[in-house]
Amino acid sequence: MARYFITGGGTGGHIYPAIAVADELSKDNEIFYVGNPKNLEFEIVKQKGYKFLPVNVHGMPRQVSFELLKWVFQLDFAVFKSLFYILKYKPDAVFGTGGYVSAPALIAAKILNVPYMMHDCDAQPGLVSRRLAPYAAQVSVAFESAKNVLSNKNCSINGNPIRSDFKTLSKSDARAKLNIEDKLTLCIMGGSQGARSINDASVEILQKLTNDLGLQVIFQTGKKNFEHVIEQILKIYPEYEQDKNLIIKPYFDNMAEVLKASDIAVSRSGSLSIFEICASAIAPIYIPYPYAAADHQRKNAKYMVEKGAGVYIDDNEINSTNLYNAIENLVNHPEILQKLQHNSYSLAHLDGTEKIVTQLKSIIK
Repeated sequence: MARYFITGGGTGGHIYPAIAVADELSKDNEIFYVGNPKNLEFEIVKQKGYKFLPVNVHGMPRQVSFELLKWVFQLDFAVFKSLFYILKYKPDAVFGTGGYVSAPALIAAKILNVPYMMHDCDAQPGLVSRRLAPYAAQVSVAFESAKNVLSNKNCSINGNPIRSDFKTLSKSDARAKLNIEDKLTLCIMGGSQGARSINDASVEILQKLTNDLGLQVIFQTGKKNFEHVIEQILKIYPEYEQDKNLIIKPYFDNMAEVLKASDIAVSRSGSLSIFEICASAIAPIYIPYPYAAADHQRKNAKYMVEKGAGVYIDDNEINSTNLYNAIENLVNHPEILQKLQHNSYSLAHLDGTEKIVTQLKSIIK
């Protein structure tokens, strides 16, 4: 039995791929997770039962300031703490999913000559990946375009590790679990926190989507936006609760069921969402979050459009009219819908987790 440090956090795009790899590894290995106890990864790792090793680190300030100086000291302390963890627990290898949370453990692994592997989930790799990839024993990327940015001869295109439900759950079973009909279904989502621009544009057209286009609509508003969305809907479509084609919730615990039940999705373009959409063979309409670090969501979405696997609407241009037109075009042109679904699914990399685990195991000395 080998021992692995898994590290990555801050956002779901870094956490869930790390957890997918940890779950696969844990079948015959010992797992320790290095992360920030103030972030989402702490609760997720706690639920999984993995040993959690805390480091206090946050994103690097982009301007020269006193905050930047504080951040340097914080990073140094987190690296020293990671050095202590490695010396104490002696991992055989370290796996990191990029981002600031993974930096201390990966730097410590480099200092102590412990082999490490990195996975970058975006079309444009982040700063941590670009700086530390040259020294990694193996590098994995989700997007083909990322491979050209990272300096490492052992770089593989594996897609993003995703949960096993996306590989095993059928569309009919997913619809049965949600207790919905077997008909053309649209999913609207902006991530767990929701997306105000997507919500506002969607609310105005819900009645037309279900009544005029005959769509079944699953609408995840995000927890903090749910009440506002309901207030808006009551003004525009007061009888919405009687509409059997409409499901509105602040959050779905199992997005695999929602996505596998859907044919079209309106979504942000975080890398995790993209690969879950691909694995579900969905025709996506991507509306990137405009304030994502290094504008990575826009780059992710543009990459998918170039591959013929998505429709793009800019966040500052989104409104009820162009969103409805984009959805209506897919409904009324099944050949376009099917082509997007086919191209999307072809980029899914359903065996990504297994490939990464195989490559990770190969770096142990």
